[in-house]
Amino acid sequence: MSRIQSYFKRLKATNAEPESQSEQVSNSISVPTVQESYQPPQTSQFQSFQSPLEAKVNIGNLEADPGKRPSIYSMTLNPIEREDIRRAYLLMGPTQPILKPFPQTEMYGKMRRFNPKWYEEFGSWLEYSVSKDACFCLYCYLFDMEVGGSGSTQEAFVSVGFKNWQKKDRIKIHVGDHKSVHNRCYQAGQDLMKQKQHIDIAFPNISERQRIDYPIWLKTSLDCARFLLRNGQPFWGHDESTSSNQQGLFLETLKFYSKTNKEISHVVLQNALDNHKLTSSMIQKDLSQACADLTIKAIISDLGDDYFSLLVDEAHDVAIKEHMAVVLRYVNKKGSIVECFIGIIHVSDTTAQSLKAAIEGLFSKLGLSLSKCRGQSYNGASNMWSEFKGLKSLILADNTSAFYIHCFAHQLQSALVKVAKHHKKIQEFFDMLQKMATVVGSSCKQKEILQMNQYELIVERIARGEIPAENGLNQETILKRPEDIRWGSHFGTVTSVISLFSPIISLMKIIEDEPKNDAARTDAGCILDVMGDFEFAFLLHLMKLILGTSYELSQALQRKDQDLLNVIGLVKVVKSRLQEVRDNGFDELLQETNSFANKYDIDIPNMNDVYRPKGRSRQILESFTFLHYFKVELFNTVIETQVQELGDRFDNVNTKLLECLSCLDPRDSFVNFNKEKLIEFARFYPLEFDELADIPFLSSSLSNFIVDVRADSDFVNLKTISDLALKMVEKRKDIVYPLVYLLIKLALVLPVATASVERVFSAMTFVKDELRNQISDDWFNSCMVTYVERDAFDKIADEDIMQYFQGMKN
Repeated sequence: MSRIQSYFKRLKATNAEPESQSEQVSNSISVPTVQESYQPPQTSQFQSFQSPLEAKVNIGNLEADPGKRPSIYSMTLNPIEREDIRRAYLLMGPTQPILKPFPQTEMYGKMRRFNPKWYEEFGSWLEYSVSKDACFCLYCYLFDMEVGGSGSTQEAFVSVGFKNWQKKDRIKIHVGDHKSVHNRCYQAGQDLMKQKQHIDIAFPNISERQRIDYPIWLKTSLDCARFLLRNGQPFWGHDESTSSNQQGLFLETLKFYSKTNKEISHVVLQNALDNHKLTSSMIQKDLSQACADLTIKAIISDLGDDYFSLLVDEAHDVAIKEHMAVVLRYVNKKGSIVECFIGIIHVSDTTAQSLKAAIEGLFSKLGLSLSKCRGQSYNGASNMWSEFKGLKSLILADNTSAFYIHCFAHQLQSALVKVAKHHKKIQEFFDMLQKMATVVGSSCKQKEILQMNQYELIVERIARGEIPAENGLNQETILKRPEDIRWGSHFGTVTSVISLFSPIISLMKIIEDEPKNDAARTDAGCILDVMGDFEFAFLLHLMKLILGTSYELSQALQRKDQDLLNVIGLVKVVKSRLQEVRDNGFDELLQETNSFANKYDIDIPNMNDVYRPKGRSRQILESFTFLHYFKVELFNTVIETQVQELGDRFDNVNTKLLECLSCLDPRDSFVNFNKEKLIEFARFYPLEFDELADIPFLSSSLSNFIVDVRADSDFVNLKTISDLALKMVEKRKDIVYPLVYLLIKLALVLPVATASVERVFSAMTFVKDELRNQISDDWFNSCMVTYVERDAFDKIADEDIMQYFQGMKN
């Protein structure tokens, strides 16, 4: 359900002149002032003061979609509460989503749709309902019965919804003259909003001294809140009583601040009159929300109505809550790539439909639309990767231009291992590697024993002539934890176990004989049993083969200076190589595993014998041989999942997109430039490039563009497509070649390489830790937004935050 509390709308919509004057929408990217967008509060509590609405109606849960709203008279019988609800809706302004395209309906033999230009002509009151595909009037919804409205036209704009798109004159008829129901409702709304939003309105029975001190209280509390939010610090303390010597960082910061500033020391904390300290937990939350809301407002204002990509990842916090972080990637007015965190969502239901609904809910609150999305990226190593694949498909079904791109910064091998773990035996295999690394790394003594065993093994192998004795060739190897290498290589873990196989066995035997640690002895005995099994040796070499095949690709994807053409070539090589291994590689792998087993005295089963898994009843199992088990159940099955995963991540569409995108690379005087492929790239976006109107013009524009930039010395030393966009804006060539620049923007929006979502989760572990694990979801989101987006937060003026906060309290 769309909620009102996070919509960011123009306050001037409520203060505009009647419909005789059209309203112009500003496209400024500067940080907006508070007058442009108030937001209703989640709570109305101000210290000991509480409005009547607080106890009965939660303003934060008011419905934003006009087609879903209940009658305002059904919400409450209290006229004071109704005024609070009306004021909240008027502060939000009319709901005016931008869809591309708006849905069409057949009318009188022609397809008709809502015209978004009507927002400009009737902008102060006209609303559009996505659920009903219909128009409504905000003022008539709020005041219709107060002024005695009636009639079919009035009902259409209040409850039913107007959708006769070919009859624009009906909208003007609804407005009518100055005595019409609509204009009487409009005037009622203006009268309601003329009250000054100031402390004397919210709290009329306060003294002159309190009226003077209030701005000092508020500014001081805001300064402390900004400091803590910007640094990701907790607000509350375990004991905030007056007798406590550690009342929490907010109060302690306030005390320190008051000691260093004589102007505020005499009016804050114990020197404040009555109960007006502005230090309660509710005030702290509301200040945090005001800071976060205006930070997001600045980000959305910078994005404007431009295209973006959606970057999503999930992780659980210290309280074991599943969260989904949402980041937008777009190109700003200067031509720079911007990636901004817009919210973290607690998801209890992780189905694809629920995830999409959560994203749409967030977008609805922020006035965004998935119709402007031109790319998607998800972390394939995530616990919710299967759900994310479903989410990807749902978004693509609604928007065919929202292409999925594998983010190069996401470790490909982690994703491949995650998929391989769907096989029970592979999951058990990596669990054993994890246990092995835990036992080895549980004490410094055990690490030293492993290193000593490795050193002795190297000396023996050199003496036998198995390895050369040259400097640098025989360095000690460490056993990496699989869970610690989300950004590293699982391939390194597997190869280190193979090279350290004998030293690990020796260490496990020592630990097994150690009488002081029963838990470690049990784990060591379990590890020895598994390492002595032929199946473990087979899986060890199988994963070495699979991960080794994709290793170069995984590394190439993460290089900052990756060559897209070479990456695409590597993708094709890996797909082909894995298919070849699947068809012809089993015998070679089995022979390699047999040699390894002979070397370490591991029993090799007869491949023609019937396979009997351990711990399972023989009567309920299918009868097949060891050869079938290792070749079909393990080898073929695991490799097929890898081939399928690579196909999902690098399908024909996004591979072709990357090929075309590489033609914009400015290095070496645009050596990869190919006009035909760039036109093919444009055809992936039919809404932006019309086949008849735009493609022919784009062709000639590209021809002129390449001659121009190759002859311009300012474009000689550019290294990336991002550099190209910046230089085009700087030299105003984005105006000369608008279609070429649009092509470049669409290329840059694709999330080819980004780690922004990962950085969000790094911040999450800092903001919500063991000492602050009970923070509410809303406050957690406010803390995350202001901490992650510090640059945008720093640009918000204190005066704007205070006015916004006061609007919340009123």
